[in-house]
Formats: sequence, structure tokens, C-alpha cells
Amino acid sequence: MSNTDPMAGHHPYDQYQQPPQPPRRPERREGGARRAGLVIHTIADIAAVFLGLWILLYLLEANQDNVFVEFVHGTADWLAWWSQDVFTMDTEGLRVLLNYGLPAVIYLLVGHGIAARLNRV
Repeated sequence: MSNTDPMAGHHPYDQYQQPPQPPRRPERREGGARRAGLVIHTIADIAAVFLGLWILLYLLEANQDNVFVEFVHGTADWLAWWSQDVFTMDTEGLRVLLNYGLPAVIYLLVGHGIAARLNRV
């Protein structure tokens, strides 16, 4: 007599067992801390963009009398007031790169670090 029963040899409760599930991550709470992290992250990115844009415009010898270039330069000066003349090189391009690049990197590191910390709350 042949055995054609598909459940032959299986335990009757096998069909109810679930495969093991990975541990679930705790739910992130929506709210003020998450929004504050996003705002800080965005502000740090915008600050770094202005600083990087000024470096680029300077190195490409953009017209310093142009309204847009003046705006970017003024904003970059305002953002990097604390780091002016940290590096005093003879090469003007390298001086601008380092004196405006340093605050851009610091804004990114600090802003993203604070945002990541707030998102873990």
C-alpha cells in the first residue's frame, strides 16, 4: 500500500509554527526631538553649502561685483567669522579653502551628530 498522504511523516502542529523573526527595533517616536534633529541637520547642510559655494566661486575667480557672489561671500563671512585667519598661507586660494572649509566640515560634523543624537530619542 503506497502512502499518498502529503502530511505523512509531519507533526500535526508543523503548519502552525512560524519561522523565527528577527528582534524588532523599538518604534521611533514622532515628535519634537525628531523634527528638531531634522531642522539642525538641514541648517548644518545649508551652512556648509554656502561655505563650499564661496570657496568654489573664489577659486573659479567669479566676478566679486556680482550681486549673487557678494551675497554668497557675505553669508560665508558671517558663518565663518570665528575661523578667519586660522590659516595664514601665502597662497590666497589655499588660505580661502582652509579658512572656509574648516567651518564647513565642523558645521557638518556637529550638526549631523546632534541630529543623530536627537533621532535616537
